[in-house]
Amino acid sequence: MIAAELIAKKRDGKRLNRAELEFLVMGISNEGLSEGQVAAFAMAVYFNGMTTDERVAFTRAMRDSGTVLKWDLPGPVIDKHSTGGVGDNTSLMLAPALAACGAYVPMISGRGLGHTGGTLDKFDSIPGYRTQPDVETLRKVTAEVGCAIIGQTPDIAPADKRLYAVRDVTATVESIDLITASILSKKLAAGLDALVLDVKTGSGAFMAKLKDAEALARALVDVANGAGCKTTALITDMNEPLASVAGNALEVTNAIEFLKGDEVDSRLWDVTVALGGNVLASAGLAKDAADGAAKMTDVFQNGKAAEIFGRMVHALGGPPDILEDYQTHLPRAQIVQELCPAETGFVTAIDTRAVGMTVVELGGGRQKVTDPINPAVGLDWLAGLGRRVDPETPIARIHAATPEALEAAKARLLGAYEIGDTPGDEHALIRKRIE
Repeated sequence: MIAAELIAKKRDGKRLNRAELEFLVMGISNEGLSEGQVAAFAMAVYFNGMTTDERVAFTRAMRDSGTVLKWDLPGPVIDKHSTGGVGDNTSLMLAPALAACGAYVPMISGRGLGHTGGTLDKFDSIPGYRTQPDVETLRKVTAEVGCAIIGQTPDIAPADKRLYAVRDVTATVESIDLITASILSKKLAAGLDALVLDVKTGSGAFMAKLKDAEALARALVDVANGAGCKTTALITDMNEPLASVAGNALEVTNAIEFLKGDEVDSRLWDVTVALGGNVLASAGLAKDAADGAAKMTDVFQNGKAAEIFGRMVHALGGPPDILEDYQTHLPRAQIVQELCPAETGFVTAIDTRAVGMTVVELGGGRQKVTDPINPAVGLDWLAGLGRRVDPETPIARIHAATPEALEAAKARLLGAYEIGDTPGDEHALIRKRIE
C-alpha cells in the first residue's frame, strides 16, 4: 500500500478498510508517514469523517500500536477523560478520590490542545513530578497508591502521541473521529474495566453546540462499549470556566485547596462528584450514580482523597509535603494585577475560548508544538456568569511574566466578558447523560 493513495482515498470521501487504516497507523507510529502526510490525513478525516466501522478499526489500530496493559489488582481499574475545557482540573481531584473509594486509576493524560489546558502541563508545574515515567513505574504507583496520573509512555498508543501533536497545530482538533480514536486508544490501552467521559459544550468547548457534543459523546460511548469497556458520558457546560482559575500552577493550587476543603468552587465540585459517582456505579463500587456521588463526598470530606493525592505526587518524584507547603513549591508569576471593567453590572456572557487563549498568550499554553510553557502564568479570581462587577470589583486577576504580556491579556480578557444590567440566563451544568 502507498500512503499518498490512501490519503487521497479519504480526501475523496471514500471508506478505508481495516487493513488500510492499520497501515496508516503503523506509518504514523514508526514515522513511515512524513509530518505533511500525517497532517494531510488528519485534514482529510476532518472534512470527510469516518463510518462507525472505520472509527472502531482506527481506534483499535491506534490502541494496538503499543503495549496494552493487563492488571491483577483487588479492585476494578477505572478512569475518566474530559474533552477539554478552561479551568477544568477535575482529574487532579477525581483520581485520588476514586482510589480512596477502592478503585485503581492509571490515568494517562495529555497536554494542552488549542485553548484548553492539559493535565500533564499542570503536573509539570510541581517540582520533581515525573509525568513521563515508564510503564513499570505506572504499574507500581497504581498498585501501591491507587492512582497515577502520567502522560503517554513510548509504549502506550505511540501513534496517538504523534497524531495528537499534529492535530494541535493543524486546526483538526475538533474532528469527532480523531477525538474518539485519540481518547479511546490511550484509555483502552490502559486495560480499563470502566470509564466515564466528560464531554464539554458551550463557548469554551471544542464542541460548542450541544448537538455536536451529543454526537461526540455517543461516538465515544459506542466505540468504548463495543471494545468491552463499560462507559458512560456526561455532557457538561463550558459557557464559563469550570473553576475560578485557569493556568497550570494556579490550577494545581486550586485543586489542593479543593482537596483540603479550604476553598471549593461549586461548579467544580458538582462535576467532579457526578463524574465519580457514575464511574463508581459502572465499576460495581456503588449501587448507582447517587450512591457513588455520596461515596465521593465522603472521601473528600474525611481527607482520604487529599492524602492519596499527596502520596501519588511523592511516589512520582514530587515533594512529600506538597499538601502542606504547596505555595512554596509551586512557581509564581512576576507580575500579578487585578483587572476591573470600566462599567458596573452583571456578567451576562463569557467567551470562554478567549479566556483560554488569554492563558496561551500569557505563555501558559502552546501556539505550536515546540513552544515552552511558563507554569506560573494564568488567571485567577475569574468572575462567573451572573457575578456583579464594577470598576473596583475585578473580573479576574492576571498572573503575567512581562508588562507587555499583561497589557495584551487585559485587552483580550476584557473583550471576552459581556457586562449587562441584569444577570443572564443560567446554563444547566450537567446537560445530559449518555449510556
